[in-house]
Amino acid sequence: MADAPVYILIGATGGIGSEVAQRLADDGAQLVLAARSASDLDELAEATGGDARPTDATDLGAVQELIDYTTDTYGRLDGVLNAVGSILLKPAHLTSEDEYREQLRLNLDTAFFTVKTAARAMMKDGGSIVLMSSAVARTGLKNHEAIAAAKAGVVGLARAAAATYAGRGVRVNAVAPGLVDTPMAEGILSSNAGRKQSEAMHALGRVGTPADVAPAICWLLRRDTDWVTGQVIGVDGGLGTVRSS
Repeated sequence: MADAPVYILIGATGGIGSEVAQRLADDGAQLVLAARSASDLDELAEATGGDARPTDATDLGAVQELIDYTTDTYGRLDGVLNAVGSILLKPAHLTSEDEYREQLRLNLDTAFFTVKTAARAMMKDGGSIVLMSSAVARTGLKNHEAIAAAKAGVVGLARAAAATYAGRGVRVNAVAPGLVDTPMAEGILSSNAGRKQSEAMHALGRVGTPADVAPAICWLLRRDTDWVTGQVIGVDGGLGTVRSS
């Protein structure tokens, strides 16, 4: 459909990204799907009718090429999701410099590159940028120093960019999940002890699923939420704000 919204999903093949892709596809959106793995992208593109574009989101030039390809091919860009992320559970004194830099590179650099390139492309007609923060940026959890620093940076980025580009109709928001049962969290949730401990940290008594988080992202991307910007929406089972015991 010529008037179907066009969305770029960066990190599309992850647990949350793929859930968002399926929901938006079911709504009739045109999707440009970006991730590092070409084989995973091809599978997701076949399932959703999306356009697979292998992209290293830690490379600014590659992200710019993705944006340019989308606007040149489809003539519009309605929204961008950056769902790239990582998990590192280590206290600061045991975290190497390389590990710390990697958390910033995957979580904060990719978010900044997304804002930098997408905001320029949306300045004429407006649009929505959605970034991924985390409940650990809201509340102090032990052994989360590096990832918390990166995700807190995403919050600051989202709010500053929302202020900068509001006059152009470009909305910038973030979603802050708790622990979500995805392949990225397998190392934490693969043992019964790890799963039980993780469930107990959430006031609602369970870890999340991609289906819990995706509706908030889809809502923020759509045009009918064009009076929402600069927000960080917690979809976290209460982890960021609530203690039930």
